[in-house]
Amino acid sequence: MNNNNNDTLEVPRTYKDDNNKDIWRVFKIMGELVEGFDMLHKVGPCISIFGSARTNPDDEYYELAVKTSALITKKGFGIITGGGPGIMEAGNKGAMQANGKSVGLGIDLPFEQGINQYVAREYEINFHYFFVRKLMFVKYAQGFVVFPGGFGTLDELFESLTLIQTHKISKFPIVLFGSEYWKGLVDWIKGTMVESGAISAGDVDLFKITDSPEEVVDIICEFYKEEDLKPNFSI
Repeated sequence: MNNNNNDTLEVPRTYKDDNNKDIWRVFKIMGELVEGFDMLHKVGPCISIFGSARTNPDDEYYELAVKTSALITKKGFGIITGGGPGIMEAGNKGAMQANGKSVGLGIDLPFEQGINQYVAREYEINFHYFFVRKLMFVKYAQGFVVFPGGFGTLDELFESLTLIQTHKISKFPIVLFGSEYWKGLVDWIKGTMVESGAISAGDVDLFKITDSPEEVVDIICEFYKEEDLKPNFSI
């Protein structure tokens, strides 16, 4: 489009034709929602574990994620991950080794492998839409354990914090695992964000930080001494 004030935006025909595709796309989205709701409602209370897909099996955090997941499972929770490699695989591995429910919510991406071998086949779903998958992580999780990760991990962390902060969902335990990894981010949140007034000082209490698998379990179990186990978005 030229800068001439007499020029008007000409909408390409392909843009107009996309409206019909969007309408039909709604049905695909509905299908993913129905499949996710139907399966995950049957699983029962779960904890979602997040972290980098790039974490190698010989990494310390991989082993800590396996141990954390196994300990959580022994308390009666299922484990939900994104079903991929790295920390996700570690979470599913810990759940399977502890004979617990191991759920994998995969996503169709051209540069990642499929569902990892530790996801129970009856608890495996592949999604096309990120936002539908993210909804399932939150709706059916009674807590988040967030290991070191990248943009996707941060996305899931901050979305959950936002939903709790704005009272769109009830508060649930959010635990950052790896104090050294998260230190810079937490210092920035407590310093820059709080001091500038972008968030309230009390918002920092929406998450905990630890380096101990046992403490993760203690935080989750202590919370549910006072709270009921139920899916989010129930109102």
